[in-house]
Amino acid sequence: MELFTPDFGLIFWMFLSFAVLFFVLAKWGWPVILKGIDQRADLIDKGVEYAQNAKEQLDHAREEAEKYIAEARRQQADMLREADKMKTQIIEDAREAAQKEAQKVMDAAKQSIEQSRKEAEQNFRNEVSTFALDIAGKVVRNQLADAKAQKQLVNTLLDEIENKN
Repeated sequence: MELFTPDFGLIFWMFLSFAVLFFVLAKWGWPVILKGIDQRADLIDKGVEYAQNAKEQLDHAREEAEKYIAEARRQQADMLREADKMKTQIIEDAREAAQKEAQKVMDAAKQSIEQSRKEAEQNFRNEVSTFALDIAGKVVRNQLADAKAQKQLVNTLLDEIENKN
């Protein structure tokens, strides 16, 4: 039972050793331990703050990336619309140029046909005139075989000329 009821001397020396140990720890041990704990708490706080800053920067970077992506998509859509407009304009210009060229070809063909028709008409008239003159010459030769008929024809022609003037 001695373990449960210690002597006064044992209690005194235990109390004294505890007080010395407490004093030594309070004077030199606790400040170092508390300083280490404070440093560790500061380090943890800085780590948390760094993590929050990193998260904010990541969120900001993500927002900026989304803005850049949206801007790039908008520019892409604008470029596609512009390219479509250019394509439509080029097709329309080519269509108009083809129509103008076709009209020029048609006009040139009409002129060529008209020129050919006029030339053919002129050739036909020349040939008809040549045939008519040949026939008239032969008829006149036959009718004017004698001198009296020639004089009568000349007089008739002169009378007609005088009547016109």
